Amino acid sequence: MIVIVKDWSFRIKWVHVSEYVYSVQASSFSLCQSVTDLYKEVYHHLARYVPKIYCLGPNLNPQSEDLLAQMLLQAPLEWYLCGEDPSTGLAKLEQNNQPSQLCGHVFKVGEPTYSCRECAADPTCVLCMQCFLGSVHKEHRYRMTTSGGGGFCDCGDTEAWKKGPYCQKHEPNISDSCQEDPLAHLSTDMIARCYNVFSVVLKYAVDMLTWDKEDELPPGLEPPDRSDTYYCMLFNDEVHTYEQVIYTLQKAVNCTQKEAVSFATTVDRDGRKSVRFGDFAFCELAKSVIVRNTSRQSKPLRVQVMHSSVVAHQCFALKALHWLGHVIGYSDALRRILCQVGLERGPEGENSSLVDTLMLCDSKMWKGEEELFWDGDYVKDDHDREFSVTDLSVQMFTVPSLARMLITEENLMTTIIRTFVDHLRHRDLQGRFQFERYTAQQAFKFRRVQSLIGDLKYVLISRPTEWSDQLREKFLEGLDTFLELLKCMQGMDPVVRQVGQHIEMEPEWEAAFTLQMKLTHIISMIQEWCATDERVLIEAYKKCLTALTHCHSGFADGEQPITLSMCGHSVDTIRYCVSQEKVSIHLPVSRLLAGLHVLLSKMEVAYRFPEQLPLSELSPPMLIEHPLRCLVLCAQVHAGMWRRNGFSLVNQIYYYHNVKCRVEMFDKDLIMLQAGASMMDPNHFLMIVLSRFELYHIFSSAECRKRYNRENANKDVVQQNNTLTEEMLHLIMMVVGERFESGIGQVEGCDEIKREILHQLCIRPMAHSELVKALPENENKETGMERVIDCVASFKKPGVTGRGLYELRPECAKQFNLYFHHYSRADQSKAEEAQRKLKRQNGEDTALPPPVLPPFCPLFASLVNILQCDVLLGMLGAVLQWAVEPSAGHWSESMLQRVLHLIGMALLEEQQQLENSSEDNDVYFNFTLKMSRPGEAPSNTASVLALLENLQNAPHLEVHEDMIRWLLKTVAGIKTLRERSASTSTVTASGSPCDKDKAERKRKAEMARLRREKVMAQMSEMQRHFINENKELFQQSLEELDASTSTSLDHSPASPDAALACVGPRRSRPREKRQVVTCILCQEEQEIRADGKAMVLAAFVQRSTVMSKNRTRPPHDPKRYDPLFMHPDLSFGTHTGSCGHIMHSHCWQRYFEAVQAKEQRRQQRLRVHTSYDVGNGEFLCPLCECLSNTVIPLLPRTMGSSSCEQPGLGQWLKTSGQQIKAMHSAHRKLQPVSEYWNAEHCVKGTHMFPSNPYSSTIKEMLTTFGSATYKVGLKVHPNEQDPRIPIMCWSSCAYTIQSIERLLVDEKKPLFGSLPCRQDDCLSSLARFGSACWTAACQPTVQGHFIRLLAALIPDPQVEASPCILDVDMLHLLVSVVLSYGSVHSQDSSGLSVDAVQLHLFHLITVAHMVQILLTSEEVTMEQESGEAERGEEEGACRLYNTLRTLVGSSLPEVGSGWHLWRCVKTGILPYLRGAALFFHHLHGVPAPPELHGQYNWEVLCGYLSLPSNLLQLFHESLSHTHQCPKSGGDKSRAPTLCLVCGSMLCSQSYCCQTELEGEDVGACTAHTFACGAGVGIFLRVRESQVLFLAGKTKGCFYAPPYLDDYGETDQGLRRGNPLHLCHERYRKIQKLWRQHSITEEIGHAQEANQTLVGIDWQHL
Repeated sequence: MIVIVKDWSFRIKWVHVSEYVYSVQASSFSLCQSVTDLYKEVYHHLARYVPKIYCLGPNLNPQSEDLLAQMLLQAPLEWYLCGEDPSTGLAKLEQNNQPSQLCGHVFKVGEPTYSCRECAADPTCVLCMQCFLGSVHKEHRYRMTTSGGGGFCDCGDTEAWKKGPYCQKHEPNISDSCQEDPLAHLSTDMIARCYNVFSVVLKYAVDMLTWDKEDELPPGLEPPDRSDTYYCMLFNDEVHTYEQVIYTLQKAVNCTQKEAVSFATTVDRDGRKSVRFGDFAFCELAKSVIVRNTSRQSKPLRVQVMHSSVVAHQCFALKALHWLGHVIGYSDALRRILCQVGLERGPEGENSSLVDTLMLCDSKMWKGEEELFWDGDYVKDDHDREFSVTDLSVQMFTVPSLARMLITEENLMTTIIRTFVDHLRHRDLQGRFQFERYTAQQAFKFRRVQSLIGDLKYVLISRPTEWSDQLREKFLEGLDTFLELLKCMQGMDPVVRQVGQHIEMEPEWEAAFTLQMKLTHIISMIQEWCATDERVLIEAYKKCLTALTHCHSGFADGEQPITLSMCGHSVDTIRYCVSQEKVSIHLPVSRLLAGLHVLLSKMEVAYRFPEQLPLSELSPPMLIEHPLRCLVLCAQVHAGMWRRNGFSLVNQIYYYHNVKCRVEMFDKDLIMLQAGASMMDPNHFLMIVLSRFELYHIFSSAECRKRYNRENANKDVVQQNNTLTEEMLHLIMMVVGERFESGIGQVEGCDEIKREILHQLCIRPMAHSELVKALPENENKETGMERVIDCVASFKKPGVTGRGLYELRPECAKQFNLYFHHYSRADQSKAEEAQRKLKRQNGEDTALPPPVLPPFCPLFASLVNILQCDVLLGMLGAVLQWAVEPSAGHWSESMLQRVLHLIGMALLEEQQQLENSSEDNDVYFNFTLKMSRPGEAPSNTASVLALLENLQNAPHLEVHEDMIRWLLKTVAGIKTLRERSASTSTVTASGSPCDKDKAERKRKAEMARLRREKVMAQMSEMQRHFINENKELFQQSLEELDASTSTSLDHSPASPDAALACVGPRRSRPREKRQVVTCILCQEEQEIRADGKAMVLAAFVQRSTVMSKNRTRPPHDPKRYDPLFMHPDLSFGTHTGSCGHIMHSHCWQRYFEAVQAKEQRRQQRLRVHTSYDVGNGEFLCPLCECLSNTVIPLLPRTMGSSSCEQPGLGQWLKTSGQQIKAMHSAHRKLQPVSEYWNAEHCVKGTHMFPSNPYSSTIKEMLTTFGSATYKVGLKVHPNEQDPRIPIMCWSSCAYTIQSIERLLVDEKKPLFGSLPCRQDDCLSSLARFGSACWTAACQPTVQGHFIRLLAALIPDPQVEASPCILDVDMLHLLVSVVLSYGSVHSQDSSGLSVDAVQLHLFHLITVAHMVQILLTSEEVTMEQESGEAERGEEEGACRLYNTLRTLVGSSLPEVGSGWHLWRCVKTGILPYLRGAALFFHHLHGVPAPPELHGQYNWEVLCGYLSLPSNLLQLFHESLSHTHQCPKSGGDKSRAPTLCLVCGSMLCSQSYCCQTELEGEDVGACTAHTFACGAGVGIFLRVRESQVLFLAGKTKGCFYAPPYLDDYGETDQGLRRGNPLHLCHERYRKIQKLWRQHSITEEIGHAQEANQTLVGIDWQHL
């Protein structure tokens, strides 16, 4: 047998494969004998053959290159690795391997990923589709996204999931709880050989992939004969555009535009591409042109002239790495050895391992290599992050145990932060970051260094549950470094108010806010870490306070001390005017301290360890100074005092309050004011606030109520002061009223999010997406909304248009706070209008009183005193006095409204304390008393209460009339409460002994409860301690329990909730247990093993016409008949039955020989006929005397491959096509079956293929049963070399299944559970024999059978005389093609799993059977109304039938009834599905679902077969799920787009698939509209969930897709990731637009409404 190798010098080299294989084996064994010289021998072998296989011309030939590389280069390595035939050795490794419980599937670009919102440890924990569908998470709240490529499926990683870490496929067995070392299964010699091979191959790959010389090779790889051939190699970068590269290539290599587009596409996809091939001068000329044309505006394109041998070795180095990945898939032990080799330190010392070398040299690699590895110096490099070593950080740092180890042992936190700070070296004189003068290069560097912040986020994303001393030390050390970073940000980008002249140039502000937004979650996570350990929290608080003190000492603002006096109180402070001095909005150190201060209260550390905290050293004025300045800056901007500072300051204020930043900016500033105020005299606090707002001079004078009215100030100044007063009053409200942060107020964690949602819905009903945008997200991108939304809102579903809306529940409206601190002015106005309107509709007064607030925590309890302090009462009285005398206009209604709100807050506080008070707790808050006191002499001003009563009937304050009335009513109610409590105090005094007894009983009950809890906790701890100390005892009891229930468990799924499947990658894996049987002759027990003694089942094979539908067909000529394809009429078949009794093969042989001898003696004596014919091999079962004529060997169940790569149908079709071409090449040209009957030919070829994995006795029995079936089925003499033997075995298996299935139907028995044991055992033995019989036949012949069988489904031009699809019985085809695939898989190097291939074959044949049914269905005019449930099936049947009519032509009649077609399909395919279920059930041993043991259930049957209940989806999914870009070398399309008119899949918005239309290059969609829709088209952009309308080349628009989530919203771009469902009403609306010819009109309306649509280049889509 020979293989043709084409050389580009047009010489034909004939390589004799048989001689080659012999030389391979010889060289392999020589390698075994000279291990010390392995390195030299391998390099010498590669130097000789690699340049002869790869890079022989300008165009590569991957198929022949891969075939030759496998035979000439990889096969010797595999022989040496295994020490025997690789097929045998690798099969043994896989058999002994314990499959990993980790999925490890690598995501491709655009592949769907799924993350459980409830169970994922962080958002980076995702599942592939197969694992997700087999997991518990599909019933949870999950998020779906499309992968950017390169990530891994986290199924099986227990650290990635809070619960449900395993899918059904990767669920571990209970018996596997104690995992042994995988290396224990390997011999010492095997380990040594693996280590040697991996060392050589990995070093070779690293050497070549990091090789930077263009014309030389590493020592030992120099080719024997060096040719003068070079490649001009163009490399990818992220700087130059497609157009620049295309234009340059056209000039440099004189190619057409289409060729240049092809080159550019390949460079972008693979990272490099050869653009010229020839001698050195020829290639150097092209290089000079490319460099010259691209170096004018930026750095030139990277281009190298490389010798062909260098390129050849680099190509094979990539293949060698793929080979390593394939080989280690056979055994986890090999994987560990490879890891050890890669991480072993080299002779150079530190950072000298092969992995280190790759990581450090990676920036020199091209994208094709980087997709295998990583990227190097990312900050300086120009490659995208997805091709960078930094992209691996998410894989490492999100593993909690690994992150903890790196923190404690490698000081990871400190390293990341210092690296980040070192790259930001531009500072001002105070050491703060300065971004104003950044050059373009510095700005580029800053953008790339931000990835380090993402790495820090990954490290901190999982909080520790247990702290070690070392972890505390390193975390606090990292915190010190982080505080140094924050100190560089404290006070950065300060601003000074512009007076007189507008600022000339807008200052840079975006970089600082970008840094702040990137660090927001980091700061929050550091606080969460501190909250998990009291010692860490105390130390962190001390360190942060020290850092803040250091920052304050460094700010020299020329601050002068002054004394403020007001209402009999005075305070010392500093003179500072925000409107005149520098002020910064960036205060991260202050805000971090505020967050930690709240944690002191929340964790009760401040109460339990006060002596360890520096609370007495705190300076409250220092704490509040800078946050107060920041809030005053915001107030002055709102007052219009900073207009001349431009938009940069306006934008900063916007982001300061924006939901993305406010948690660690505005909110923390407010908390710091609350913390400072809680430790100060409230009067002092308010005077400092007045001073910073520059309002002290207005409110401090004793005559302020009169004097301010008589001032003839500038109107602008008056307006500014009014606005500042409003803002100051609002700030006081927030300081006193914002108590919904846990630790400030006595609230639960969910109360804060409830309040946020409530106030958003008070504005108007909102959609789910609007609410999500309005709420802050945590580091896991979760808002927590779903947990509480139902408590405060009800959902209203959408109609045909619009979105689903949440509406506020009526009972929650009383919690509305008009001055909610997160309202903007516009939001507050809308909310006020909406709530007043609602009250009017309900017939209530329009007052909007403050809501009842929860009490403060003890650390903040003193804040309520602000409401009753003298300074505030003076301020309230002044504003009320101004409102009584409104003529001057130096006040505003908003100011008065805020004053009334503050009075209401104070009254409610007093009322709450009175209602909750007891005799032992006197009410210290008495606002009603103080508001009733008039001012002291000499002013004698009216009291606040008197002023309110005067304002009640003021005609100019009608809008506030309801609020004032409510306040007075509340005052009266409080007075009544006080009088009642005073009158009852004397009565309760006499009853005090009784009350004391009650109190004593209550105290004792509480103590008893605490004692019980303590005892229960001790008992629980003792139990846990006992279990830990007695693990062996508990393990033993578990094993006994497992042994006692092994029988029942073997027939049950691994998970009770998991759906059972008998085929495909998701098929259930029955628990592996030893199968021990007893011989009926010798009574010895024997385990059924592939390498053990053969056990056989007595069987009877016979020809049958029981299933025949055509009894007139003449019998075939046995010598010429080709039985590969069974006709659907089943005119003749071969049936196999068994009595079910088992014997040793040697026992049966002795028994049969004795029977033969006995019959010979009987015939000689009696000459009479018996009930069995020994001459035909018949005998009676020794136990039951059932007639038999052969025996079936019992075989163990084959385990599925553990490969992680499960390609889609399209990828598998491509791979199988390449395999078949390789087999055609290896077999020369496929000949008719008769030419394969030459036994010598088969014998010559067998040494190329894997050896038989079965023992000699099993091989003998395989031959025995195969020959018996062949002899009886064809009525011919035995011939063990006849290639039809495996065909007859497969046919007998299929025919027996069909006959049993029909018998069950006739007897009205369920499909499973009703078969006798003997029939069940017979079917299992038949199916497993069929999957193994190819090992006893000539393997090229069996492969030829597979090729011909597959050609009946997928046309193959090299296969002649394939039958018509109507002349093939599909169950026979399914059984034959599945059972024959083993011969192909044994040589498969692609890594495809048998399960995946079986599923694809099953789906293909199922679709083919549906086509058979539709082609032979009879026309029926009857119409039948169908329900919504079956409408999809009927539409699918119609689409498939119409597709067939389009292909077949007029021979198929038009059918209008989808109901009829679906009924035909469902009825006609049912026997096939039942037979397939029986086949896969007995082949794989997967237990059947309980539902199939009873009545017929279509959905359960389809689920068991891994089929959708709507079988027509198989046809349509094959169109949409397997689309690859037709012009990008098999890559998945990055923008797959479905034509909704004809169902075609297109590659949209990509250079690779542009075509020329009327002299202009257009995209695939635009070109398709002219072929499909006369210039008009409707498309679904699959990965964006977006509908595209196109009309002509220049007009188009995007339209809402017909897919809605559970909240009634579309998700264009899959940004939210909620599961989407088809909305039939919206789909019909799009359908109606098409049928009404309204697409063009819709586009016109859309472009008129949105002018940005006009500028889009629609022709490129």
